[in-house]
Amino acid sequence: MSLITFAIIKERKSPPDSRVPLTPSQCVQLQELYPMARILVESSDVRIFRDEDYRALGLEVTDDISQADAMLGVKEVPVEALIPNKTYLFFSHTIKKQPYNRKLLKAILEKNINLIDHETLAYSDGSRVLGFGFYAGLVGAYNGIRAWGLKHRTYEIEKAHLLPDLKALHQELSVIKLPAIKILLTGHGRVGKGAASILEQMNIRKVNIIDYLSQNFDEAVYCHVGSLDYNARKDGAPSSREDFYHHPEDYRSTFDRFSSVTDFFIAGHFHNQKAPFLFTREEAKSKDFKISVVADVSCDIDGPVACTIRPSTILNPLYGYDPMTEQEVDFDQPQAIAVMAVDNLPCELPRDASHGFGSDLLTKVIPNFFNDDAEGILHRAQITQRGKLTDKFKYLQEYVDKA
Repeated sequence: MSLITFAIIKERKSPPDSRVPLTPSQCVQLQELYPMARILVESSDVRIFRDEDYRALGLEVTDDISQADAMLGVKEVPVEALIPNKTYLFFSHTIKKQPYNRKLLKAILEKNINLIDHETLAYSDGSRVLGFGFYAGLVGAYNGIRAWGLKHRTYEIEKAHLLPDLKALHQELSVIKLPAIKILLTGHGRVGKGAASILEQMNIRKVNIIDYLSQNFDEAVYCHVGSLDYNARKDGAPSSREDFYHHPEDYRSTFDRFSSVTDFFIAGHFHNQKAPFLFTREEAKSKDFKISVVADVSCDIDGPVACTIRPSTILNPLYGYDPMTEQEVDFDQPQAIAVMAVDNLPCELPRDASHGFGSDLLTKVIPNFFNDDAEGILHRAQITQRGKLTDKFKYLQEYVDKA
């Protein structure tokens, strides 16, 4: 087996992202597990872990990573920073033909780069290997709880990005008590699990759908639902997850039964573009629509959650949506739905998010570089190889040509 040199690349996208693919201790673990691995750390002034943190554990920090074989990053790499003839692993945001990254994919092909996208790393059953979704859900739920206090002027807690770690975030939550509200959480993937972890941390009682819809409570409660709980077939035939997955256009939304009793909604679902919206702008006008705070972790603009009309930012995470005028207003106006729609939530807890992501990268992805990719994980995820799109991603050719 030949030596493989990995590089932890500097994140150059603006605004800066301080997350890392591997923490200093995880880099050491990698070299201990695989004696044929070498790690270079590209010097950076934006990481949550400083150059000194890597050097302190005996890792080589340098401005020249041209010797490396595999470049490990988080966000997109600017075209001018790409090194030809290398293998790169990062979130490229190209597989949905995102217009703003068309030139990036074209440059990757021209520079003979092998691109493995973190988003496309998947097991044989299609389930994803990596993602920051758990921390997106976690921070999103926290931000939503913060929004509730600001909207209803009942309490104030610190912004997540100003806290050092998850422990401090939990401490902020420990000093508040929510009123007797109903909280709805959609999605059972990584995002939903992250959001649920915050509600559980606060000891908010989880209730079943029947009780949630029919009963009143003297404490805050939450209900965790999946797609078939708020969608039904248009023809009245029995529903199934497989049928909904393959034929979402045959379904209609039944979300109104939840919106009429819900105070605070956390959107953590994945939305198929052919599936019905959870609620439309017209439905948000209904006198029965009760939701006053939305934490939209999924953040699909002008999509299934009608009040999400734009992304918000870490510095300014909240805006208001007036259902009657369909316009943005101050979130504390009486008629406004307060919307939290930050689209880069894991950046608010970069240290913890990096630990979680790096752990999965180290245990589920890196081994495939040393076992001839026995599970085919790297092969399935590879978008480009030797200057060409791989068969699975040939559909991107027209997208690239437009560059």
